[in-house]
Amino acid sequence: MATFNKFNSFVEALAEKVHNLGSDQIMVALCAAANAPVAGNSTLSDLTEIAYTNLSARTVTTVTSAQSGGTYKLTLQDLTLTASGGSVAEFRYIVLYNDTASNDELIGWYDYGSGLTLANGESLTIDFDGSNGVLTLQ
Repeated sequence: MATFNKFNSFVEALAEKVHNLGSDQIMVALCAAANAPVAGNSTLSDLTEIAYTNLSARTVTTVTSAQSGGTYKLTLQDLTLTASGGSVAEFRYIVLYNDTASNDELIGWYDYGSGLTLANGESLTIDFDGSNGVLTLQ
């Protein structure tokens, strides 16, 4: 999977108690190549998302949110996106955001390097790296 890129505002939002990554609902947003996220974005409203018609749920499950030896690690369950009833619009970026936070604050994004499409019945599994986690803080 592509490398995780954090949004700059994520650091401040953590320090100001916007995120509780152990209990808040994390979601996935999808953006096309022409609407790339940038590090300066801070809320979901800053992004232009694709239409989610024909796409399965984008809800992410948190596996662990814990520290060990002073290093915090967030581990998420892999998410499978499936097109059903038709195709899904092309996207390149997969964005994680906090749906529980009042302004849907952004966490980070992955760049797949080129556009992806899902035809009816096709799936894409997002591998959130169960060993290393999505992100670590020291």
